[in-house]
Amino acid sequence: MVLQWDVIGDTEQSVLADPVRLRSVRQLGRSGPDEAFDRVAMLVRKLVDAPLGVVCLVDAEEQFLAGQVGMPEPFASERAMPLTHSFSRHVVVAGEMLVIPDVRTDPRMRGNPSIEQLNAIAYAGVPITDPDGLVVGALCAVDHEPRDWTPSEVTLLTELAAVCSSEVCLRIARATAEEARQAAESAHHQLELLTDLTESLAATMDVDEAMRRLGRIVTARLADWCVVTYADEPGAEPHVSAAHRDPARAADMARLAELAARSRTDLQAIVLAARRSGRPVRRADGPAKLRGRLSDAEIAAIATSAGLGSSMVAPIISPVRRRVMGAVLLVNGPDRAPFSAAEERIAAEIGRRAGLAVENSRLYREQRHVAEVLQRSLLTELPELPGVELHARYLPAQDGAAVGGDWYDAFAQPDGSVLVAVGDVSGHDIEAAATMGQLRNLVRGDAYGRTDEPGVLLTQLDQALHGLRVPAAATAVLARVRQSWSGYQISFANAGHPPPLLLLPDGRVQVWWVPPEPLLGLPPQDPRTTTIRYVPPGSTLVLYTDGLVEDRDQLLDDGVARLAEVLRHCAVYPGDELCARLLEVAPRRSDDIALLLVRLTG
Repeated sequence: MVLQWDVIGDTEQSVLADPVRLRSVRQLGRSGPDEAFDRVAMLVRKLVDAPLGVVCLVDAEEQFLAGQVGMPEPFASERAMPLTHSFSRHVVVAGEMLVIPDVRTDPRMRGNPSIEQLNAIAYAGVPITDPDGLVVGALCAVDHEPRDWTPSEVTLLTELAAVCSSEVCLRIARATAEEARQAAESAHHQLELLTDLTESLAATMDVDEAMRRLGRIVTARLADWCVVTYADEPGAEPHVSAAHRDPARAADMARLAELAARSRTDLQAIVLAARRSGRPVRRADGPAKLRGRLSDAEIAAIATSAGLGSSMVAPIISPVRRRVMGAVLLVNGPDRAPFSAAEERIAAEIGRRAGLAVENSRLYREQRHVAEVLQRSLLTELPELPGVELHARYLPAQDGAAVGGDWYDAFAQPDGSVLVAVGDVSGHDIEAAATMGQLRNLVRGDAYGRTDEPGVLLTQLDQALHGLRVPAAATAVLARVRQSWSGYQISFANAGHPPPLLLLPDGRVQVWWVPPEPLLGLPPQDPRTTTIRYVPPGSTLVLYTDGLVEDRDQLLDDGVARLAEVLRHCAVYPGDELCARLLEVAPRRSDDIALLLVRLTG
């Protein structure tokens, strides 16, 4: 495709050569802020994690921002930019996707004013096309730093650009004829369905919950009832869910899903129909024929009660492995018209988005598993020590990469004392886990064989972190346990960490608050202090991280008080059971948790 400003050639294939089409593009671009396109732009920023998301429409004179998020003024308000600032014009010229890690190195784009004015460095643009396949603009993601766009990000942008293209096509048609106007109204509802579906599926990594959400959305807007089935891997147990437009039929749908997963015959027929064609299959055979295809009598009875009219099977296709992973069965009752060709296209989009959700969930589970294995490999195996019984737990956060900076440690010293520690490096990612490993090893290497008190050891640790330039910001409690004439002496130092708890043999609980001291990793200041307590045999020292007692709905003091209360009521339980009871204190696992119990048995 060839445009007017910087290329030479045949312009007959360009949308700009058609005055009617060009007028439609201008009208669409100059119509002001568009909620649908703004939502697509917001999805780009949310799902691709790009600072700027833009739906661009291009004519021979300027570029229109039909949808945008993150654009500075005046462009955000004016919704237009001169072509001199446009990266998307190159997508229109080339007629294909452009994925550029650094536009400053691209001869077509270096010197573009947007580099300075918008701090636009990395660019990914996917064509938006009109009904004849001519490129009229691009769906863009822009980053302020050089960036290698991943295949999954490119796939997501392509899917969202297809939604934009559908909307552009239908809006152009609406501008040329009344019949097209009606089609565009229908397409708008379809766009809302797909946008809502995309947002809903992207909001959870639990694939079963994602498929239940899919069922609720499609039965609210597209079909009377539906059955969704998928399998993560070939030969794996299928997951089945069902939904109905009428909430009163929820129990019937749950029973239908249970029977379908158990019987397999009818389920395999649905998946086989989807796999054979690789695209949606519409049927309008009527209740008798539809019922005749069901081998299970109870399934047939529930289906008949739910309403059998027309049906459509859409494949769930993996965008990564390019194979059919399952199917969505859509059914309308006999009082509704058969599914249309437009609804068939929507069903295909639903299947693609369902496939993307299944793949995202699979990759997320794999990532969490790898990260959790890494985290646990960095944690210490507790030693067996005379007179000291040790129990520990680590729980990853329920969200995110299942890895973080929480840790615990315990080791015996040559002088017979025991050093125990719990700490929390800021962050909930692989970097935090790696830093945690460094910090734990520094604690061990610095403390082993030394008789210094914990305050001195943490002061030396501050100096080591600063001198070695370890990028750590962490809280920690370091304690030395040694026998004394009255039982045990516990000396400890606290670097900005929640207070230790002590369960006494008589069931009372002490909370060891001390004046706060700075986090580890800050520039060394005054020497850290050591607090010494004498405790009787049979006591239990509890060290933990803030994920157990703190969240956005409660203060740290309240969480510590609740933990102390649970510890008091559960004092009689053995160590492993006591750990389990204490972990129940966390109202939600928004942060990872490390817990260490030190029972002084004799």
